[in-house]
Amino acid sequence: EVQLVESGGGLVQVGGSLRLSCTASGFRGDDYVIAWFRQAPGKEREGISCIVAMDHSTYSADSVKGRFTTSIDNYQNTVYLHMSRLTPDDSGVYYCAGTVGEGKVWSWPNCRTYEYDHRGQGTQVTVSS
Repeated sequence: EVQLVESGGGLVQVGGSLRLSCTASGFRGDDYVIAWFRQAPGKEREGISCIVAMDHSTYSADSVKGRFTTSIDNYQNTVYLHMSRLTPDDSGVYYCAGTVGEGKVWSWPNCRTYEYDHRGQGTQVTVSS
């Protein structure tokens, strides 16, 4: 059974940084893809990044490029979302979602619109001004 567990959310001031973690279990080897999403009250869900565990290819939304970085520790099966220069617009519930790679071609924006099989419970990020 695949499980995804996020951690690292919290309260941060404008301009600050946070690192979110998504630890995956249950995938076979490194053949999986993890995406990060966020949702704020009254706003649509936004896919912000994804990473292919096999080759570390990463993709991200324009809204976070230059501020957010996605990385992976394959040994720990943990994907990180490094967030910097945070603004109040970055507030929301962040969650990771994942699926088996299975030889698919992953790129942007398909990895943000893909219907992932698994998702974590989410972690709250609040940026105060």
